[in-house]
Amino acid sequence: MDTCQHKNSTPYILRAATRAEQSSIRQLIFEAKINPFGLKWHNFIVAINPEGKVIGCGQIKFHWDGSRELASIAVKEAWRRRGIASAIIHALINKHPAPIYLICRASLEAFYQSFGFQRQGPGEMSVYFRRLYQVSKWLHALGILKENLLIMQRK
Repeated sequence: MDTCQHKNSTPYILRAATRAEQSSIRQLIFEAKINPFGLKWHNFIVAINPEGKVIGCGQIKFHWDGSRELASIAVKEAWRRRGIASAIIHALINKHPAPIYLICRASLEAFYQSFGFQRQGPGEMSVYFRRLYQVSKWLHALGILKENLLIMQRK
């Protein structure tokens, strides 16, 4: 458990999620409008405010091809811009050795580059992410996705 604080803001605690926090994690993911599939509470790190409420979360997903994914990074709107997402990402990448993949909107590329992630071409991706990349291209071409998605990897 780590107590964190960012530039004169209210402190929060980072720790492993508990089973009792499953619904709070799910609610936060839905509020953030990100992928709600594969939410396994035991893979999550959560940020907890002084009142004991989940204000942020993130996980490492384990895929069938052996690849691992930084995923489900979300912070409650009132707590954003305080370094909570960055602290969660640092905690997850420090706990899990590279390589780690992620999928993100193209506009977030520079943010994830600051953690050592680099854009991957289809030939550099694991089988799982190569398939996901192809699906994202079709969805973008159909107009379902408004922004291109990137596959990035931290080696």
